Amino acid sequence: MEEDPDTYRILRLRAEILQLGSAIRQLQREGLDDAAVQLLIARKRAHLDHLVKTNLYGQRPWHR
Repeated sequence: MEEDPDTYRILRLRAEILQLGSAIRQLQREGLDDAAVQLLIARKRAHLDHLVKTNLYGQRPWHR
């Protein structure tokens, strides 16, 4: 069975966000700056939100 490309992207983004969250916690434990990782995770969350909404509505969210 072939998976939907958006479903794959959603799963991949969720995995990346989990990894970034782990990296942030590690940086914080070590007292290092995590601003760049925080920005990256915010961008990936926004991308994930867009993909989920697009997939949910079956079209671009702004064309409801």
